[in-house]
Amino acid sequence: MKEWHVEHMEKTVVKYVKGLSENASGWEKRNHKKYGGLMHVCRQIEYDIKHGVTDEEVISMFHKVRNDSSFSTLRKSVGFMERLIEVEAHFARPKIKAQWY
Repeated sequence: MKEWHVEHMEKTVVKYVKGLSENASGWEKRNHKKYGGLMHVCRQIEYDIKHGVTDEEVISMFHKVRNDSSFSTLRKSVGFMERLIEVEAHFARPKIKAQWY
């Protein structure tokens, strides 16, 4: 089951970083507006982390999207780097746990 969550995390990151195409239909635009935002993507990745994906796998996926040759066409899309940096920033900051006294 962990493998499914790793694949789901990869698909989620690629889909968000790719963005919406220029010739998207009305249905695609509505779904992108409803489910394509940064917080929804981060929530899905956090769900995958909860079910077995490690933080190292998430960071390595960001590195892979940024540097691997298989994602070269993805890197040519408009706004790619800004969206990747947004997601990386969400998962790169240290997690602070609230302590109740």
